[in-house]
Amino acid sequence: MVVPADRALQEAIQVAPLIFSDDVRRQKIENRLEQMRFSAATVRRIQNVFKSEMEKGIHQKISSLQMENTYIPELPNGTEEGLFLALDLGGTNFRVILLELVNGVAVREDVKKYHIDSEFRMGSGIPLFDYLAECVSDFVINEGLQDVELPLGFTFSFPMIQHSLDVGILATWTKSFNCPDIVGKDVVQLLRDALDRRGDTRVNVLAILNDTTGTLVQGATQDSNTVIGLILGTGSNACYMERADKVEHWEVERHGEREVIIDIEWGAFGDNGVLDFIKTDFDRESDANSLMVNSFTFEKYISGKYLGEVVRVILAKLTKEGLIFVNHSPGGLLTTGNLTTDLVSHIEQDSVDGDYNSTREVLAKFGIIPDDDDLSAVQYVCEVASNRAALLVSACLSMLLERIDKEEVTIAVDGSLYKHHPRLEGWMNQYISLLAPGRKFKLMNVEDGSGKGAALVAAIAQRLKKRFI
Repeated sequence: MVVPADRALQEAIQVAPLIFSDDVRRQKIENRLEQMRFSAATVRRIQNVFKSEMEKGIHQKISSLQMENTYIPELPNGTEEGLFLALDLGGTNFRVILLELVNGVAVREDVKKYHIDSEFRMGSGIPLFDYLAECVSDFVINEGLQDVELPLGFTFSFPMIQHSLDVGILATWTKSFNCPDIVGKDVVQLLRDALDRRGDTRVNVLAILNDTTGTLVQGATQDSNTVIGLILGTGSNACYMERADKVEHWEVERHGEREVIIDIEWGAFGDNGVLDFIKTDFDRESDANSLMVNSFTFEKYISGKYLGEVVRVILAKLTKEGLIFVNHSPGGLLTTGNLTTDLVSHIEQDSVDGDYNSTREVLAKFGIIPDDDDLSAVQYVCEVASNRAALLVSACLSMLLERIDKEEVTIAVDGSLYKHHPRLEGWMNQYISLLAPGRKFKLMNVEDGSGKGAALVAAIAQRLKKRFI
């Protein structure tokens, strides 16, 4: 028996029908993509699997969700004062940020970017951290603050295991970094050692975090109901405020903490096979084309790094099966990695505007002169893949709302996909409302959690240090 709530959900998740002049080909395309579309029952199953994996992870049982304790037991409260540094390492551009806080409000923000050449991103990790220390020194001395003690929060956007607020063990490198000799080592200590070798500043590294945690913390300064942080950009992850008594992994002395931020690390959700029931042949091919096969399963369904490739794989298959681009060569569209997610967002704008202008522009980049059927099919594929991503994210966020069980919850969101995809936010608002009925929530765009958020965590760490000394 279908309950009314699921009937409403089933109606809501239907994408617009494909408009196509050839009924036979239209039916074949819709049938081909049917595996990308979920029933209400499948969405409920995804929710239950996510809930189960969270429970296992928080109780330190085998799970695809790391449920990492960040050891951040509180959020900004408006008393933060002084000068704080933040470092943001997550790609080829390394940022150093100075934030001056008065009554918890940033009154000054100075930022400088430094490029990290491949010579530092590959090979031994010691030169990398020496270079990071050199950048910090350059920034601090240019600010005239070399004789001032500066608390620092370090945003380190790579998988790590935290043993305390200021101990982060590198689990593995991702992206374009590979310095194998420091995997398994504490990156905070590596940074401290590099700063000590220079000895020309008084920087004090107090905390390590990732960009998702920083987004939650930064969001809390804008809305006190913020208890969930979400990154939906090149990669994806989420974190939330959990009751401290539910958290078993706690390696330092407890001080009566009521809550703590838990970093879910949901990009790997399903790496153990628990989500295989939604995996399509398109997903398998996209995964096979990726650098890290059989990992980051959930991220490959939803994030900016992979969404464009999923769409490209579908279009390439439809082309090879003679269903689209019948009279035209698809050119570079058949080449792995050529259709990026920003182009998918560009195509999706047509569905908002009710025309084909953006779709034509994108296909022209591949030398394709499409007919109306081709244009309609490309839009349809982009909508199906994008809608699935929104539904998956919403299913998990709805379970977080149920778990947190607060009267009002604000979800702080950062990331290029969320900002630039024209329909993602609207879908998420609709689906979360249906999946967590009665839960009052708000999606809030937050800028620079990896910068400002890290400085705010340093301020929280300084407050905790003074309280418990």
